Amino acid sequence: MNIRIGQGFDVHAFGDGDHVVVGGVRVPHERGVLAHSDGDVAIHALCDAILGALAMGDIGRHFPPTDPRWAGADSRTFLRHCRSLAAEQGWRPGNVDITVICERPRIGPHVEAMRQTLAADLELDVEAVSVKATTSETLGFTGRGEGIAAMAVCLMLRG
Repeated sequence: MNIRIGQGFDVHAFGDGDHVVVGGVRVPHERGVLAHSDGDVAIHALCDAILGALAMGDIGRHFPPTDPRWAGADSRTFLRHCRSLAAEQGWRPGNVDITVICERPRIGPHVEAMRQTLAADLELDVEAVSVKATTSETLGFTGRGEGIAAMAVCLMLRG
């Protein structure tokens, strides 16, 4: 087949800090995230979607949280690496769709910057990158403001 679809999911609890990084964009917030890298849930979910489409495991396999090289790492490095892995096998992203799940911070004002950043890292037209946000209607850990999550799907094309 010349197409494959992958999906990914990531979650991080909030901790100390004054911002979160989502989709490669620094978003002001009264909390940070607990993570080994910068904790970008959108990019982590997207990396898992790309790797899943290629049947290459998950982000933890490629960037283990036990490896000190990735402490505080910019997750955009992970995304560019996943794109390169795909290209080595003749695959490229066709389009991506990401949903960020949280009550706060407000994601909407930053969506266009996220789309631009992700499109650049994936070498895609911005029209092929969708980022949207939703709340969980005050239910669960995201609803209680304890953390942030993201889901992603990616269509991969061969050739």
